[in-house]
Amino acid sequence: MIPFSPPRIDKAITDAVVEALNSGWITTGPKTKEFERQITAYCGHKNTLCLNSATAGLELILRWFGVKEGDEVILPAYTYCATANVVEHCGATPVLVDVNDDFNISIREVERAITEKTKVIMPVDFAGFPCDFDELNALVNRADIKQKFKANSPEQEKLGRILILSDAAHSFGASYKGEKTGRLTDVSVFSFHAVKNLTTAEGGAIALNLPEPFDNKAIYDYLCVFSLHGQNKDALAKMQKGNWKYDVIDAGYKCNMTDIAAAIGLIELNRYDKDTLVKRKQIFENYNKVFNSKTWAKLPEYLNADKISSFHLYPLRIKGISEVQRDQIIQKIFDQDVAVNVHFIPIPLLSYYKNKGYKMEDYPQAYNNYSTEITLPVFYNLTEQQQEQVIKAVINAVESVI
Repeated sequence: MIPFSPPRIDKAITDAVVEALNSGWITTGPKTKEFERQITAYCGHKNTLCLNSATAGLELILRWFGVKEGDEVILPAYTYCATANVVEHCGATPVLVDVNDDFNISIREVERAITEKTKVIMPVDFAGFPCDFDELNALVNRADIKQKFKANSPEQEKLGRILILSDAAHSFGASYKGEKTGRLTDVSVFSFHAVKNLTTAEGGAIALNLPEPFDNKAIYDYLCVFSLHGQNKDALAKMQKGNWKYDVIDAGYKCNMTDIAAAIGLIELNRYDKDTLVKRKQIFENYNKVFNSKTWAKLPEYLNADKISSFHLYPLRIKGISEVQRDQIIQKIFDQDVAVNVHFIPIPLLSYYKNKGYKMEDYPQAYNNYSTEITLPVFYNLTEQQQEQVIKAVINAVESVI
């Protein structure tokens, strides 16, 4: 069976983990801090905070910005539930909008959804393909949009407009107009989950890139405290001679990254551009060479004059099929010992959100994308022979159904 997306675990990774274990630092320590520094240097934003998940990062920023009950946060209907769940956790209302044909959030629909209650827009770089950040950034800075904004916290007063919090869980290493994700807008959040291009087993990072007069380093320092129960000293600081005494200055959370995870991340980051992304791009191109000749195939957009994907997912769509047919095709692919997936079940189709009154028919492009989409395997150790097997299985399955 060809798996869908196993992590790359080799001797370099296991040696790094053993080294971390033997160092005595298995919680947040020097490797985590080094990983943060290297991410900042790689992406070019201002400060990085590593955490145990991207989900934690999204929620911490919403809470830092003062998002609460009565507020609205705009996000695409086509995303994983985590993007919406963190808004619910804060007591705010997720305002879903439709997406474009490229799966990313529609700027036109975002503009239509903005009200005086809107505090944050959360675009999602689907499959690693960056959103239209120039248009988003221009939108929230437009005079008429800024006039609608009603600040209810010191941070909101200081920004004076809607915050853009990018869900960049898929797009570490992607670029837009020559700039890497992380510095494309106010704040971006990466995922280093087990299935991501760059993994730390579990993990994520906040990329701070707020404009003046914000002090991004000061915000980083605060978030370090907020992500560790509100305790003003972490284990590394408390280990300094005579520095045991600490205080708790906020009712914070517990979502820090460990040095074991950071050790994996440091290895992955060191080989990311020259190895990982090269291999993933080659897999995309190999798929395209064959599927481009099939009239029923709609190939994913992952490269244009402004955008370069991180090649995280290969979302193949089958033209003119129903959701039922799509599911039949998936089953036939599995029957040939190839694992595929669907990214994602849109938010309005999930029971929790459906029960809150969200309706899939309000987001026709999101449904059309979803109902015809099949995500093919893309991972570092996927051999050319296995790629051929995937391609053959897909063609056999599709052409036996349509």
